[in-house]
Amino acid sequence: MTDLPADAPPACLADYAERARAVLPPDVWDYIDGGSGAEVTLGANRAALDRVAVLPRVLRGVEVPDLTARLLGHRYAMPVGVAPMAYQRLVHPDGELALAAAAGVAGVPYLASTLGSTPIEEVAATGAPVWFQLYWLRDKGLVLDLLARVRDAGCRALVVTVDVPVLGRRMRDLRNAFRLPAQVAAANLPNGRDDLAHGGTPGVSQLRARSGAAFAPALGWADLAWLRERFDLPLVVKGVLDPRDALDAVRVGADAVVVSNHGGRQLDGAPASVTMLPEVVDAVGDRCEVLLDSGVRGGTDVLRALALGAAGVLVGRPLLWALAAGGRPAAETALDLLATELRDALALAGCPDPAAARQLRTVASG
Repeated sequence: MTDLPADAPPACLADYAERARAVLPPDVWDYIDGGSGAEVTLGANRAALDRVAVLPRVLRGVEVPDLTARLLGHRYAMPVGVAPMAYQRLVHPDGELALAAAAGVAGVPYLASTLGSTPIEEVAATGAPVWFQLYWLRDKGLVLDLLARVRDAGCRALVVTVDVPVLGRRMRDLRNAFRLPAQVAAANLPNGRDDLAHGGTPGVSQLRARSGAAFAPALGWADLAWLRERFDLPLVVKGVLDPRDALDAVRVGADAVVVSNHGGRQLDGAPASVTMLPEVVDAVGDRCEVLLDSGVRGGTDVLRALALGAAGVLVGRPLLWALAAGGRPAAETALDLLATELRDALALAGCPDPAAARQLRTVASG
């Protein structure tokens, strides 16, 4: 990472990281930056993406690539979504409203989290194309109530995160005894402000304690089939690494799967998401869309994912860095930078559009 003068405009998404770190409390920075365990999988995500070399084509007559792509039946400005991230008001007072509005300006879907610090109705009112990310709650009645709100808010898709039977042991949070500040709460849940999230116990992550109390650990495929029968929005299963699980998702009626290790925040020692992407793509074929999440940091990474067969990617931490560094304007700039990087990457690879990138070859490098 290159040090920039404080007044220099960011040249890439990575430039926002140190700006975010400079303005955030150390425990909040650790919360958004850290992974689980020894952070092996966190590091593996980036290393694995860097080993994917894309074989460019030449003399293809490409001048200005068209970035638009279809995801779950809608056309978006580029094959990118804003990954679901909890408690965005931790990093900026405008939180989810600012990042959703930036996604709307960029023309990409914003994935609102169950653990958002702004109610889903207010997020949807920004006018952004919103998908809702669901953590399965112990109380199925609360699940149905929440999904009724999601439907009424006009969300375009339901994304069920399936890789959190328990919250991963995130050592930075444990050492910091991380807790939510008073002004931040799980706005979509009843009793979103409670002692489990806001209290303080040495050596305990209060968020791990709260999620353990709220989430159902024994979620199974029958639950997703039950959900599919009762909810008519496109269904996305997020947190798949094993191709066999991707096939099970297809079996219960999923419209898409997200190959993800939760940004290295769940099972430490799990493979990098991009490592498993080709196997999942091969397993499901054209029976559902496949997206990639975890470790994406720029337009070249989007190109890599497309070349490996993904329909698109979800981008998380870099946009949270931008939000922290400068609210909605910085988030808009970050998404614009991402579009510029992707346009350049497609042109340099000889691709007129994202669909053409799926015909590229990749080789392992390094």
